[in-house]
Amino acid sequence: MTNRNSSTALHLPPGPAEPVWRPQQQFSARQLSPDVRRWLLDDGSLTERLTAQGRGPFRVIRLKQGWQVPLPSERALLDLPQRQVAIIREVILQQGQHDVVFARSVVPIASLRGRLAHLRRLENKPLGAILFGAAGMQRSPFELARISTDSSYLPDALQGRQTTAWGRRSRFEVYGHCVMVSEVFLDDFEPWPALIPLHRSRRGKVATAIAGTKQ
Repeated sequence: MTNRNSSTALHLPPGPAEPVWRPQQQFSARQLSPDVRRWLLDDGSLTERLTAQGRGPFRVIRLKQGWQVPLPSERALLDLPQRQVAIIREVILQQGQHDVVFARSVVPIASLRGRLAHLRRLENKPLGAILFGAAGMQRSPFELARISTDSSYLPDALQGRQTTAWGRRSRFEVYGHCVMVSEVFLDDFEPWPALIPLHRSRRGKVATAIAGTKQ
């Protein structure tokens, strides 16, 4: 995969429709019950959470990865120029035969350097394991959305399986570079028990906020 400049964006296909993302603090207790809030706003490693549940082998199924123009709100979150392209990666996280999470990541060109250069060759490896294993990693507060089943934000194969789904996204800062990750929790997702203690990688601690994050 080679570097692309901003003019390439003019020849790339448009992205999916934008969900209505809002900062987590804008959701009332009525909109976001305590039971949902507990797991949806858990800022530990989702990969570790799903693996620990023991619902079968954890797998990352890559649907697509390539150069694309990020959606407008993604550009704002990552502070990218209007026509700058990035690597867009979409995957399904599976537990056994269960499709439990759809994840979309945006990796700007500037982030594909140095210790993150290997992100362009992730294949079916979990991105979360890399982000949470990085020393000094910081994560912005979540933005949340209710995403309808027929939204083009979801791949065709996942549409029509349920009425709505909770989605969340945040910006990671790793080794001085930014990566955005969004996660949509599908119908087969099962929240982990409340009694499981929060666990964070000793090296991948999560910040409650990142200075300068755009909402």
